[in-house]
Amino acid sequence: MTKITAGVKFPDFTYNTPYKSGLNIAETVKKCKKTAIVFLRYYGCPICQYDIHSFKENYYMIENVDGQILVVLQSDREKLANTLNKNDLPFDIICDPDMELYRMFEIGKASSMVKMMDFSTVGKVAKATFKGMKHGEYEGEELQLPALFVVDNEMNVTFAHYGKAAGDVPDIEKIADLLK
Repeated sequence: MTKITAGVKFPDFTYNTPYKSGLNIAETVKKCKKTAIVFLRYYGCPICQYDIHSFKENYYMIENVDGQILVVLQSDREKLANTLNKNDLPFDIICDPDMELYRMFEIGKASSMVKMMDFSTVGKVAKATFKGMKHGEYEGEELQLPALFVVDNEMNVTFAHYGKAAGDVPDIEKIADLLK
């Protein structure tokens, strides 16, 4: 597979959440006008916890534009099911502990921990620390970089972004704007 770009058809795949298995992405994106599929690292990552918390707290922005968010993590579905309550989040977490989707969409990793950091990432670390978020269990590839794809309900990619640092994910306001 090659990197995803705006204007191409998003590949169909089957996925699992902490609570459901065998879901189909093509069926899921039909539920709204547009869907943001956000690839983060894993649930124990404070930067990822911060992004997930921000998405949850501001999800009304997504609903206001008839959109939805799906978050992909390298986390194990059973561990997440034991960590999160089923109704904790207004969106689904796609569990990809074998990193098949990360490889499928050619979402790279940083060459070192230093290369994962930029101004935005440092800011998110500070905000996560201020909110009391702590590093949890390591899962998957520690150097994994994030990505964001926006697809319409017919699987057309309208936006693609491959992160250059661990915190390089557009904020909820930008995502809501992309879902309009």
